[in-house]
Amino acid sequence: MPPAPYTIHVPDDAIADLKERLARTRWPGEIAGSGWEYGANLAYVQELCSYWLNDFDWRAQEARLNAMSQFSTDLDGYALHYVHEHGLGPDPLPLIFSHGWPGSIFEVSKILGPLTDPAAHGGDPADAFSVVAPSLPGYGFSQLPDFPGFGKANHTADLWARLMAGLGYDRYGAQGGDWGAGISARLAHRHRNHVVGAHLNMIAVAPPRAERTPQSPEEEAFLKSRRVWDREEAGYQKIQGTKPQTLAYGLTDSPAGLAGWIVEKFRSWSDCHGDVETRFSKDELLTNISIYWFSGTINTSMHRYQASAHDPEAQLDERIETPMGFAIFPAEIGIDPPPRSWVERACNVVHWSEFDRGGHFAALEEPELLVQDIRDFFRPLR
Repeated sequence: MPPAPYTIHVPDDAIADLKERLARTRWPGEIAGSGWEYGANLAYVQELCSYWLNDFDWRAQEARLNAMSQFSTDLDGYALHYVHEHGLGPDPLPLIFSHGWPGSIFEVSKILGPLTDPAAHGGDPADAFSVVAPSLPGYGFSQLPDFPGFGKANHTADLWARLMAGLGYDRYGAQGGDWGAGISARLAHRHRNHVVGAHLNMIAVAPPRAERTPQSPEEEAFLKSRRVWDREEAGYQKIQGTKPQTLAYGLTDSPAGLAGWIVEKFRSWSDCHGDVETRFSKDELLTNISIYWFSGTINTSMHRYQASAHDPEAQLDERIETPMGFAIFPAEIGIDPPPRSWVERACNVVHWSEFDRGGHFAALEEPELLVQDIRDFFRPLR
């Protein structure tokens, strides 16, 4: 079955239902003066939800999303949603972009134009890409899987390979952050005859198990910071990786609960210095949150954590030889970024950039920096 054009349209009654639920929110109490120490701050979540109820225009954001060319295709009985924009240049390189959690296809919106039409954005037409950006299985407007294991990285990488082959792309690049980084790395490893290189804005690779003993003070510091982060910040991983169904009842029923769960991550993982709206507007935050709400995918999005936690192949134990590039942003998840020496034992590092600003959501936070780094990495690989 050939790909079918896809247009996002949320029914009016779903928008009315959202507003009714927001208006009837039963708010929790809060420890006086605690700010964000215990999680999402009450005053800010109330402010955000008030804007969602009274000022946010989903139809305007829906129109902006629909300005991207979208399709749905059947892959072995699974309906996958994706953006596909052809590049404008002498020889555009196909590029598959993978988002992460708690992101969505919205993440590609700021970089899509500069990547596909560099000349219109002050760049060189020779750097053009034809961009394919799927909604991860169980996210956004892709089908909601109702069987286990669909969130495994290898499964998604193989699904991406089938998608690109079906689109007629035999040679292409991969890019991603968060889950998208792991998927891109697996795609580069498992389908190395087709992937010319993978560019990651999160380091989702590690040396083979036999080579993970730290070999320098910098590697010691990195592993120590990872243990601290696991203890202090990784609680969401634990519950999403063990009992996502239990969490899903509250987040699927309460828009305020969903907003609090997601916005806390945008604040914690971005280069916002405590003020999330220095990096994202309310409209941007709520467009992403609304995709989860209207598609009803917070539950299935968390299944990827559960699948990974129970996947014996979740940790790749082989070195990736496909050319790899890394964009290191200072507010990325964790405390200290891995030293390059650690990453070079994991894969064939041919490009390494460190920036002085930006965080986990690079495509939304620092689109110009990310786009330029993607261009620089892939230029010699075309």
